[in-house]
Amino acid sequence: MRLSPLLSAYIARHFIVSFAAVLAVILGMILLFDVIELIRRAAGRPDLGMGTIMLMAVLKLPQMLHTILPFAIMIGSMICFWRLTRSHELVVARSAGVSVWQFIAPVLGVVVLFGAIEITIFNPLAAAMFDRYDRMQDEMLRGNKSAFDLSEVGLWLREPHDEGELVVHSLDVRQEGLTLLMRDAQFFLYDRPDHFSRRISAESANLVDGAFEVRNAWVMEGGRPSVFVETMRIPTQLTLERIHDNFASPETLSFWELPGFIHFFERAGFTANKHRLYFNSLLASPPLYGGMVLMAALFSLNPNLRSGGLTARVGGGVATGFAVYFFSRVVYALGLSATLPQFLAAWSPAIFAGLVGMAGLFHLEDG
Repeated sequence: MRLSPLLSAYIARHFIVSFAAVLAVILGMILLFDVIELIRRAAGRPDLGMGTIMLMAVLKLPQMLHTILPFAIMIGSMICFWRLTRSHELVVARSAGVSVWQFIAPVLGVVVLFGAIEITIFNPLAAAMFDRYDRMQDEMLRGNKSAFDLSEVGLWLREPHDEGELVVHSLDVRQEGLTLLMRDAQFFLYDRPDHFSRRISAESANLVDGAFEVRNAWVMEGGRPSVFVETMRIPTQLTLERIHDNFASPETLSFWELPGFIHFFERAGFTANKHRLYFNSLLASPPLYGGMVLMAALFSLNPNLRSGGLTARVGGGVATGFAVYFFSRVVYALGLSATLPQFLAAWSPAIFAGLVGMAGLFHLEDG
């Protein structure tokens, strides 16, 4: 029997309402805990008002959505199926010849569509907001005034310097071993904020032992003739470890920016395991959401929920959801360490959830 469009829309509407309610509750709890944590961290900073703390918590919230979506989808699906089962609507539908796969199909369609919208449209907004949150956290809570940017236009660095402030730009950046190599490097020194002091234009520069070793450079200062210097050292707080730690985290880059960033990062000689893994995890999000719906159906479609059966199924569903989460953390860690390929590590949770859900539903429907 073919499921009618009216019944499909009815089931989809029930799921959307349940999912929205669950998502609102979880996001509200996350916002509350984030505000409390930020208040604790800002205890020694009287200049940070409650408005700034609330702004930081709100800026971080959209990025947290991607983390909690699988749980919200699973719980929303369970609530939706329980309500339809307890009201005997799904029982009547199944007695009329509608299979479990047919009335799950509308929910699967909604979550896959939602997943596609989330990574292509919502993700760029969440990335921009999280990037601003990250910068505010560095400046206001960590006291880190350095700023790093590595993109297709090269390396940009700003950091406090002995004479004031140092801004570095290089179009060609490569890593060889433990040395950072730069070609066509430009160094702009400021003796006080917004007051230019001098510029050093170098043919090449290496970052070693807390200093830039500059070669074949022209030193230009206002009101003085340019001076050519074969070699010189410019002290810096920058290290190769800080480059790896401070360059744009995957969460601050949108779905559309990640491929170009990964290509440039690897071409420059850096490792992009974290960014590649995050990009593949975004691609695997819609299938993962579908797998969570299948597992939710496995624990909520049995009409006989008496004699403690409801409690057991709720516990089983929650335990399975956490099992998927911990499994994903383990394989992601293996992917970051290059023990597993990033593609396999990112897609394993979606494959695991889908196979478990389908196996259980095949047993429930045909066993």
